[in-house]
Amino acid sequence: MSSNEYDLVVLGGGTGGYVAAIRATQLGMRVAVVERDKLGGTCLHRGCIPSKALLRSAEVYHTMTQGEEFGIEVSEIKVNFAKMQERKQKIVDQLHRGVQQLMKKGKIEVFHGEGRIMGPSIFSPQAGAVAVTKEDGDSEILVPKNLLVATGSRPRTLPGLEIDGDYILTSDEALKLAKLPESIVIVGGGVIGIEWASMLHDLGVQVQIIEFADRILPLEDAEISKEMSRLLKKRKISVHTGAKVLPETLVKDNGKISIKAEKKGELIEVQAEKLLVSVGRMANVEHIGLDNTDVKVDRGVIQVNAHFQTAEAHIYAIGDVIGGLQLAHVASHEGILAVEHMAGLSPHPLDYTKVPKVTYSRPEVANVGLTEEEAKQKGFQVKTGVFHFRAIGKALIHGDSDGFVKLIADEKTDDLLGVHMIGPHVSDLIAEGALATVLNATPWEISHTIHPHPSLSEIMGEAALAVYGKAIHS
Repeated sequence: MSSNEYDLVVLGGGTGGYVAAIRATQLGMRVAVVERDKLGGTCLHRGCIPSKALLRSAEVYHTMTQGEEFGIEVSEIKVNFAKMQERKQKIVDQLHRGVQQLMKKGKIEVFHGEGRIMGPSIFSPQAGAVAVTKEDGDSEILVPKNLLVATGSRPRTLPGLEIDGDYILTSDEALKLAKLPESIVIVGGGVIGIEWASMLHDLGVQVQIIEFADRILPLEDAEISKEMSRLLKKRKISVHTGAKVLPETLVKDNGKISIKAEKKGELIEVQAEKLLVSVGRMANVEHIGLDNTDVKVDRGVIQVNAHFQTAEAHIYAIGDVIGGLQLAHVASHEGILAVEHMAGLSPHPLDYTKVPKVTYSRPEVANVGLTEEEAKQKGFQVKTGVFHFRAIGKALIHGDSDGFVKLIADEKTDDLLGVHMIGPHVSDLIAEGALATVLNATPWEISHTIHPHPSLSEIMGEAALAVYGKAIHS
């Protein structure tokens, strides 16, 4: 194999891409990764990690303001946002160095530069060779047996709300703020919008949310959305649902913005220092050479089969670029399965209903499986069990007892169909629900799993018993 020939070239060194590369080397492949920015991609540098680092700082600040409830008297608590940003960057840099070391450990060659897929040429009789324009201006051709496209996504914007980095931001710009605004309007009440709303409010920012759907977190179980809405309003966060933002009404003046939205035929006007556009993400499919291949792109995402193969069998695609659940842990798992398929193994296709999903707000939200509405739409006769954190001793000890856990089961077979949570540390508790769905467990089996006392995990056993009307502490 010559110096520019590889078993696998990964286009994109984000979470999905670098995990796939590591798995490929474990299977004996010679691997190269092409990354135009930094290894770790959006999740590490502009998404999961930095945003959760700031959320943790906001959580600590909020806890300190409640110190008297714990018998701890403190004074002059202040937010030092610059220090929060420094801590965030320190975490990102440490993890970035870790990923770089993993590449060295696996003898994975990393090419920093713009990668573009080539069509059939003298370098390869089939499409899939990658031309890399490196940072120093030099170029190189990489010729792989298999190509994995993992180019990720970027924040979606709205026509008329052009991102200027000053008045109008996406999450990318928000993570770079040098100081906190006094007020902000968040357009979009999905996962990212709710996380930012919760964090900024905890840090003293006046927050207003405008959501087009009739409820925030519209992909969650309806009871979860209702509870989150109640708790946000309890915190004096203004929430406008069923409201359509009118970009043509945007006015920037004297350090503030104002914009109108239409709700039930009436106009509402909101004002703030900043406007955060949080309306989802769009796949990075442009300018990577897909037009030189037979790879199909539909509705902005690459089309793949159950093994993540595109219309050209040696070209695979994973992660945000194929749509679906745009989550880092999903991209990683897709990358592993794609590489194992390339290697001739027989990995089980990914069942997306068994993927846990989390909103890292205060309180946190987590789910796995079907919502009650989805289960009914699929023809299931459902039974549910709900148990509240206020009856869990550890939640009271923790000082955070809002929220509940809801289990959904099939009335006929007793199979677990979905687990939905809102409350303290549910990002950790949902793993039990995810394992239960993988093992096809029933609520009865969960109820017979002994949970330590006192612990937040006790709520899983109680919610499972509640499915049968036998919860102990209700």
